[in-house]
Amino acid sequence: MAYSVPLNEKRVFIRWFLKNYQLKRREGVWILNYLLSNEALLEHVHFVDEAHYCPRAIVMSTVDTTSIPFRFYKDNIMTSDAEKAFHDLRINTTDEIYFQLNFPSIPPNPLYLAVLEENPFAPDIFIHEKDRVAAQQLLENSVLEFQEHMLLKQIDEALDTGDKERFFELSNLLQALKHSK
Repeated sequence: MAYSVPLNEKRVFIRWFLKNYQLKRREGVWILNYLLSNEALLEHVHFVDEAHYCPRAIVMSTVDTTSIPFRFYKDNIMTSDAEKAFHDLRINTTDEIYFQLNFPSIPPNPLYLAVLEENPFAPDIFIHEKDRVAAQQLLENSVLEFQEHMLLKQIDEALDTGDKERFFELSNLLQALKHSK
């Protein structure tokens, strides 16, 4: 993995996820909250698809999916015992751990896309160039939409507080963002 997701982006995503979704197993909430409280462990967390291919992984699902509620994979062992997974997280804080979160994400949320990494253990699948370009374009558009949304929110806040200088600064940034599309 060439790109390392910043800790802050992982924290923002986990908080957003916990606020917006209910997991099928309450232990999953404990595990995600534990990640938020343990920076050393969070450094080694990777959000991926197809986590069951990874040597150490956790798969959790929300109540609004038909996916399995919880699975923990370590080497060639798989269990649905969340307490074993939690215990493993506590004693192996420097080992890489891969998370797959199954939740409704169509279209993909920019916060999720910001933390989603390529799974280095998934089998190689031939991806057509047009599919790669389409995926890249979707990602870029999602990021631009998110940035525009955040700027509009900050502009509203500047208007509400009467901060003209901040309003003009943010308006200029918004215009530059729109011209970059």
